[in-house]
Amino acid sequence: MPVCSRCLHHCSTLHYSGLGAVSWGPHTVPVLIWTVAASLVLGGEVSATNNTRNCKLLSESVSERSVLSRLEPLTQKNFTVDMKVGEKTYTYVFQLCGDADGVQGAGVIQTEKGVKKQTIVGRYNSTTAIGGSDWVMLIYSNGEPYDSHEMRRAIVMISCDKKIDTDKLTGVQIDQDRQSDCYMFKLNSSTLCPVVQSHISTGTILIIIGFCLLAVYLIGGFLYQRLVVGAKGMEQFPNYAFWVEFGNLTADGCDFVCRSRQREEAPTYRGVATEPMDEEEQEERDDHLLPM
Repeated sequence: MPVCSRCLHHCSTLHYSGLGAVSWGPHTVPVLIWTVAASLVLGGEVSATNNTRNCKLLSESVSERSVLSRLEPLTQKNFTVDMKVGEKTYTYVFQLCGDADGVQGAGVIQTEKGVKKQTIVGRYNSTTAIGGSDWVMLIYSNGEPYDSHEMRRAIVMISCDKKIDTDKLTGVQIDQDRQSDCYMFKLNSSTLCPVVQSHISTGTILIIIGFCLLAVYLIGGFLYQRLVVGAKGMEQFPNYAFWVEFGNLTADGCDFVCRSRQREEAPTYRGVATEPMDEEEQEERDDHLLPM
């Protein structure tokens, strides 16, 4: 034990040149480890949930910022599409509130096939966001100018599509004939699809509970009758005699209420015996019918 106490004594104090002595208690290292881990986790969550903050709105407003926050799952992803304009083919790369294809400040990048030059179509520091219940129109302005025209502008229409598994960017229109060049794209995604909340009514809950109780009654009663009582056949049904009597009473009540005639009808003629008569009695009764 003296060796261990000596080790603890030496490990409790560490000396660094120029920094003096730093004291470490026996519980200091675990506390530091947990502190660093918590800071990393919290820092990661903050950075992961604030990616849309990189977009600078032309007119800062709560409504537009709320629209952008709905697109948070689409951040940190590059979406690519190839489009043919005239005889040239271009590749367009779009990123939400991030550097498209690694180009700093670019929200949409245009690259001509066979040419390494990249053109910034729109910048995410000049963003406009307009949204509805299941769609968002994102506008990136202040792109590089085209000839004598004004600066380029990219419009990305992001809409809900529950049928697709992977978000897909498609080109809609490229208009370079106007004074302000406009590049339109469409992004189908399930991110903007509203969540449908299912509400179960009180009646449905009661029906489910009733079916569960009935199942427990039938299964438990069957097992009890078979394993404990030793019943066979229909006698295995729980409370078989009660349900038979209940069924008979129900049938009698239905027969009494629903039927309009009795089961046994009275004879049509009065005074006529219902039992068959002998042949001699029949002949005597018919003698007066003979002509004299």
